[in-house]
This record gives sequence, structure tokens and C-alpha cells, in this order.
Amino acid sequence: MTSVEETTDGNTADSGPSGYAAARLRLLQEESRSGPSRRSALAALTDDWLKALFATAVKETGVRGAALVAVGGYGRAELSPRSDLDLVLLHDGRAEPRTLSALADRLWYPVWDLGLALDHSVRTPGEARKTAAEDLKVHLGLLDARPVAGDVGLLAGLRTSVLADWRNHAAKRLPELHSLCRERAERAGELRFLLEPDLKEARGGLRDVTVLRAVAATWLADAPREGLADARRRLLDARDALHLVTGRATDRLSLQEQTAVAAQLGLLDADALLREVYEAARVVSYAGDVTWREVGRVLRARAARPRLRGFLGTRGAVPERAPLAEGVVESDGEAVLALAARPDRDPVLPLRFGAAAAQAGLPVSLHAVRRLAAQAKPLPVPWPAEAREQLLTLLGAGEPTVAVWEALEAEGIITRLLPDWERVRCRPQRNPVHTWTVDRHLVETAVRASELTRRVGRPDLLLMAALLHDIGKGWPGDHSVAGETIARDVAVRVGFDAQDVAVLGALVRHHLLLIDTATRRDLDDPATVKAVAEAVGTSSTLEILHALTEADALATGPAAWSAWRGSLVADLVARVAAVLRGAALAAGEPEIPTTEQERLAVEALRTGEPVLSLHARQEEDAVGVELVVAVPDQPGVLPAVAGVLALHRLTVRAADLRSMELPDQLGEVLVLRWRVAAEYGSLPQAARLRTDLVRALDGTLDVPAKLADREAAYPRRRGVVPPPPRVTVVPEVSSLATVLEVRAPDAVGLLHRIGRALESAGVRVRSAHVSTLGANAVDTVYVVDADGKPLAAPAAAALAVAVESALT
Repeated sequence: MTSVEETTDGNTADSGPSGYAAARLRLLQEESRSGPSRRSALAALTDDWLKALFATAVKETGVRGAALVAVGGYGRAELSPRSDLDLVLLHDGRAEPRTLSALADRLWYPVWDLGLALDHSVRTPGEARKTAAEDLKVHLGLLDARPVAGDVGLLAGLRTSVLADWRNHAAKRLPELHSLCRERAERAGELRFLLEPDLKEARGGLRDVTVLRAVAATWLADAPREGLADARRRLLDARDALHLVTGRATDRLSLQEQTAVAAQLGLLDADALLREVYEAARVVSYAGDVTWREVGRVLRARAARPRLRGFLGTRGAVPERAPLAEGVVESDGEAVLALAARPDRDPVLPLRFGAAAAQAGLPVSLHAVRRLAAQAKPLPVPWPAEAREQLLTLLGAGEPTVAVWEALEAEGIITRLLPDWERVRCRPQRNPVHTWTVDRHLVETAVRASELTRRVGRPDLLLMAALLHDIGKGWPGDHSVAGETIARDVAVRVGFDAQDVAVLGALVRHHLLLIDTATRRDLDDPATVKAVAEAVGTSSTLEILHALTEADALATGPAAWSAWRGSLVADLVARVAAVLRGAALAAGEPEIPTTEQERLAVEALRTGEPVLSLHARQEEDAVGVELVVAVPDQPGVLPAVAGVLALHRLTVRAADLRSMELPDQLGEVLVLRWRVAAEYGSLPQAARLRTDLVRALDGTLDVPAKLADREAAYPRRRGVVPPPPRVTVVPEVSSLATVLEVRAPDAVGLLHRIGRALESAGVRVRSAHVSTLGANAVDTVYVVDADGKPLAAPAAAALAVAVESALT
């Protein structure tokens, strides 16, 4: 076979259309040459042919002062088998229009005669520069301009001026370019999630790689380089193979072509092809996100600098750093690591960083994520409780979870935390009902589940099941069966106890049970309902499974859920709940007070004032420290204590309030046992807490006003509006009190507001049980009326409405 070098030595025979076509065909058939080598060789072969055409055309027409210029992909020497030829005929303006037209015809017609697509124009350097100023796409193409033949000086001057214009007008052109990218993404979709992606136009495709090169040319911002060149190569290789398989100039990787394209690339199958393409697109998309965020930051800083100089008389101002969590601050619109953060000594920091960023709705700093990836030590197995809490907080943050999760995943942090994630990462789903790849579907399900956390008593298990329900799709066989085993392993790794591990395993194993049964079985058949009840086991698991079913369907795609399907599932759940209701457990026996609690209670009665102790909990699986407060029974204790804790920036992870009667003592003592953690910084001294609590109870410390002042001075940013609080009356749980269950987003002062609402309603709190699960709080309050009796049904319902209104 004749080599490309032998066909491109410039002799006249091989420079004609037939010689070029034959050489091109031989090149494309060379199995040993592929990828960048073939693309550059094809560009060189085309250059030689066009040079010969140009030389002949100039000789025949007598035109001087002209140059043939390659732009766009051809300018970058990235010619795929069926790529267009993007050419500009530059001239100095001295040739007659008719002569110039004859020169162009002698160049364009041979290209058309071979059936090659051609994008062409004829311009002077001044005209090209003017057109670039008016047309952004033309400007982008000229940034990659490369001389093919003729007067090189014409292009040299044009390139210099075009690049100078690009940099000088970056503040105007880059927002315009970003807008075009967003419009294209809306039109073509996200490459890494499409079953039939457009390798060029979809977000994360080849067009975005070109855009990143253009942004870098402004010197304002540059894309993360790691993996970007390889991602670009893989996308180009896939397009080359697609052109060879189809024989057409197409960029859409259709289903019917994927197996042949995979074979052309030497890949195992179509799924391996899609996964490789998705991996490349993810790198490009992530680089684009980081780059455009940096562009925005630089342009905002440039716009603000003259005003700052005029106002401050300085060269600028240091960005304010607002604390978000321990070791995490907000700076210039991003979540970054605090100056004192030590990832090498704080293995929970990556999760705390991600959770804080998602809760605040902030993008994460690329530098911070890379530092965490490089320096953070592995978590012990099982994870400490704080790590589990931070993971759940991240999962429960709603839509901002997606961007934070993907930023952590891009640097390998997610797969380091959850090794089983690797098998579902970028895994395609060959079902047109599914919108996302497996990994993105799991995160989207968690986002949907975060909107349903008010419906369940264990939002932590709902969020974790959402993240794991399809984890078995990375393994052969029934993904529900394989997923149960993996979910149990992950749950143990993350630190759930044995009972919760069993529930999570059951949720993953049966995550399709409700929808399949409701849509395919006779619900009037008692055996159908009984079988579901036996599989589910408990009312609590059924409640979570119901929410998981809806979240899974909503995250799958618009065809997977409807009002009709929802009504069928709700009907089935109601029937199964009736079967399980008889197994509901009654309230447990009161907890026996500890010696320390009795000592504090006696001291509180003796002094008539609150007393407290603050010390680390002994359990290994605990977040924060234990605070025990004993107060003589009086109105306003719950809101006062909760308000003081909020003022001292203490996050309540769990709480328990009980009324204690001591033998041989007159009166009752309220004992409150709290598990608290500092939002950031160190814990306050117990003496300061007690002083403020005394003042809160005697009215000299206006807790609501102080909290309002702090909220106004440092507003808490949130990524999205969380689901509204939900307050319900729980029937048939206690014969001694009315039980209210409050499900709400965890927030500073939540218990304080609950307590104030109860006090305003004139009810007395007999006991309260608080559990903070990730970003959600589930609080159960036992209340009685002024006579110490449970509330009548209408009064209980009104109280629930009043408390819910106070929290909205």
C-alpha cells in the first residue's frame, strides 16, 4: 500500500482531485493509524492538495497578495473523515473582483466535486476583522486560523488584530459566548446523559472544548487542565469512528450505530462506548462549570474595582469570609476552606465542606476540592457519626446537591468515600424512560427525596435509600437483589446500626415493590396486600418505601410518574398500612433518671434556679457533647433553653425533656438532656450558658430579639427553599398526653420557635424528644392542657396548625 508520504510529495499527478481522493481513502483505511495521528495526517494531506490547487489557480488568474486560510476545526488540524473544510480566501484588496472570483472558483469547485462539505468566504483582513466584531462565531473561528498557502503575512497581521480584539473586548464577548453555550445546551441537551448524544453540540461535547480554548485565549480564566486533553481526544476518536461507520458527516451517536462504532474503536460493546463518551463529557462539563464561574468572578471584580477605588481610595478590598461550618467559609461567592482548616487532621472535612456548600447553595472552590482530595485522610470504618450526619445533610440539601456532588466526584472524593460508586459512575441506562445515567439518577432521586422528607419519620433512611436503591445496576443479575447486599455493606460502612442496616437493605430490595404491585396486581385480593405487608414488615418502613417510590419515579423521567400511578400506589399503601397498624408499638416505659440527673434536679429545687452540666458523651458513635439542664418546673423552659443554645451557635443533634418527681420533695423538676455541637469554633463555657439561661427565664434577656438581630446581620444562605414544615397529631400513642410530631428543616432557633408556639397556646410540655437527621429535624412533643390532661381532638388539631404556622 502506498504511504501518505509517498502521495504527498507535491508531484502534479497526485495533486489533482483523483490523486487526493485516492490518497485520502488509503489513509482512512490504514488500521495502524487512528486518533490524533490520522487527523493530523488527513489535515496535512488536505493542506498539500489545497496548496497545489492554490498555486495553479494563482498562476492561471495572476492574482497576487492572497492567502488561503484554514479556520475552525481544520485550522486546528482536527479533520475527521467527514469533517467540513472551513476556508477563508484572504486578499489585500488590490485584485479585480472578477479575477478574485475566478481564483475562488478554482479553489472551491474541486472541493465540491469531491463531495466534501465546504464553508468558505472571501475577505480582506479588514473585512474579516469587521465581520468578527459583528459575528461571535466568525470571531471564534478566526482564533484558530492557520495558513495553508499564499501570503503568510496577510494572516499574521489579521491573527494579531483578531486576538487583540478578543482580549480587549472580553468583558463584552464572554457573557455573549456564555449565553450562546447555555442556549445550545438547552437545545442539544447534556451529552453525558443522552442515549443518542450529539458529540459536537451537546453540553460537554466538542463545541464546548473549543469554547474553553477561546476563553483561555482571553487570559481571564483557564479551564482545569487535568484530563481535558484526553477527554477531547476520546470525543474526537468517537466522532472519527462514527464517520467511518456511517460514511456521513454526522455527530449524532444513534443507537443503531453504537455497536459498530464501539467495534471500530476496539471497545467491548455499546455500553463501554457510551460510558467512555460520558466520562469524557463529564470532564468537559466540569471544566466548563469551573471556567465560567471564574470568568464571572473576574468580570465582577473588574466591574467593581473602579467603584471600590473611588470609595475607598485603595487598590481593592479583601473578599469577606463568612463562616459556614467548622473549617468551611464563604468567600467571593464560593465555598472555600478556612485558613485554619487541616484536611490531614480532619477526615470528616470533605463531607462537612460539601454539606455546608450545598446547604448554602454555593459552588465549591476547585482549589479547595483538590486540596481535600490530595490531603484528606480516609475515614475510619465504620464512619464516625459526624461523617454520617454530614453525608445526610449533603443529600438533603435539594438541587444544590447535584453540583457539589459532581465537583467532589470529579476529583475522586466520592469513590474514595463510597468505593461501590465506581461501578455505577457514568453507567448508561438503555431504557428511554430514564433521563439520566445510573449515578446521576441516584443523586437526582436523593434530590427528589429531600422534598418528601416531611412525610417520613426517618428522613435519614429515606435519603440513604434514595442514594443506594439502584446501586446494584453495576453488577450482573437482578439489580434489586444485588443492590440489597451492596446497600447493607455501604450502610455498615457509613455507620448505621444493625436495625437500620436491615431496613435499608429491605428498602433497596423492594424499591420497585409498590409501583409494580399497584400497577400489575389486583389490590382487592387480600393475598396481594398481605404479601406486600409481609415484605415490608413495619409501618415505618412502608412510610419510607412510599416516599422512595415516588422520588425514584420522579427522578426517572416524565413518563415514570403520573397522578394515576400516584393514586394507585397511595391506595395500596393505605391497604397495607391497615394490615400493619395492629403491630404498631405503644409508647415505651419512662426512662429511669441517672444519678447525675437526680443530683442536678435536687440542686435545682434547692436553689430555685437552673443548673447544668456539659461534658463529652461516652459513646463512640456520637456527635457533639452532652448538656444536661435541670430547672424547677415553670412556664417557658423549652423556648428559653433552646433560644440560649441558638444564641451560642450550638446545633442541637438530639434532645430529651422530661418532668421528674423526686421523693420527699415538693414540686417537679424539668430535666432536659441535649446533645449539641458547635456550629463552628469552640464550645461555650458552661458558666456562660447558665448565666444567659437565668436571664432568659427571668425576662432580662430578650432571646427572640437577639436571634432576630443576628439573623438580620448574618442572613443564613440556603441553596433552595426546603419543603415546608409539617406538624401532625399522632393518634393512639399515649393515653396521658397529646402527641405532636414536627418535621421541619433543621435551622437555628427551630426548637425555640416550637417552644414559643406551645407556650402561646397555653399548653404544658410533659416531654419532648428531638432527633436531627442530616438536614432534617423530627421532633415529638407530648403536651397536656392546664389541668394536666390530653387535649380534645379539635383543640389538638388547632394546636398543630398554630405550631406549623409559627414555623413557616
